[in-house]
Amino acid sequence: MKGPAAYAEQFVITYNPAEKTKKWVWIILRALLVTGFCFIILFPLFLRLSVAFRSKADIYDPTVLWIPKHFTLDNLKIAIETTEYFSTLLNTVLISSGTTLIQLASCALAAYAFARLKFKGSGLLFALVIFTIVVPPQTIMIPLYLTYRYFDFFGLVDLFSGKESVNLIDTFWPFLISSATAMGLKNGLYIYIFRQFFRGIPKEIEEAALVDGAGVFKTFYRIMIPNAIPAVVTVLLFSFVWQWNDSYYVSLFLSKVKVLSTGLMDMGVLIGGEPDPVYQSMLMNTGVLLTMAPLILLYLFVQRYFVESVERTGLVG
Repeated sequence: MKGPAAYAEQFVITYNPAEKTKKWVWIILRALLVTGFCFIILFPLFLRLSVAFRSKADIYDPTVLWIPKHFTLDNLKIAIETTEYFSTLLNTVLISSGTTLIQLASCALAAYAFARLKFKGSGLLFALVIFTIVVPPQTIMIPLYLTYRYFDFFGLVDLFSGKESVNLIDTFWPFLISSATAMGLKNGLYIYIFRQFFRGIPKEIEEAALVDGAGVFKTFYRIMIPNAIPAVVTVLLFSFVWQWNDSYYVSLFLSKVKVLSTGLMDMGVLIGGEPDPVYQSMLMNTGVLLTMAPLILLYLFVQRYFVESVERTGLVG
């Protein structure tokens, strides 16, 4: 049986006002920081949602902050018409999904070679891959454009068709060829992510596969890729989102074919005759919201898998 003195001593040890205060201060501070960061990140989205459904009468009404008094869909209609939204959306989906799948295969193969296959000069080649991450795309703009404007693969075009070259501008081929050769948008980063993940997979698994008669390619797609699902998800989402938002390469290779990023530029030109600059800004914000909408829907469905894959990729890397 414990006496009153023992219970009093246990209460003093258990209840420490300083520790309790420190704990609650940290909880409140953390909540304020998270709320502040969320507000900074989500404020532009909430603002665009608010202005997308406002009428002209609400523009200069100081009592209208977030909820419009005169709800209208005219802004959305104008944005859809001026950007040719549905056709540009289809083109954007085709380019983004096609390049994403091709980049996934090419970057994973290149990363597997750097991680597991030892050959002379591999360190130098990987250094050049990392170098492509920091090189601005503007430095290779002219040679890249000329390569696809006068495309001839080792003289094969001239050999089989009799033409000196073929013009691939205003087609999807520049994006597909760049992705297949692991020279597309941000491909150096994707190779680095895959390489770091492959290096974290135990070599004993590969050795067991080799003993069972599996070759390099069979080991790659039967052993390495199934164990690298977090890296695959990370690269898939990064590649899709970056290609979706890209305007530099799209404007370089496509002048007649429209996608959402160039559609926004055309929208800015078409509404330039609007005399009210505030209304112009409201229409542009509506166009930006339409461009962001598919990515927001995608994030709502895959955000849990994305966070888990990024976390696991970081731990393995």
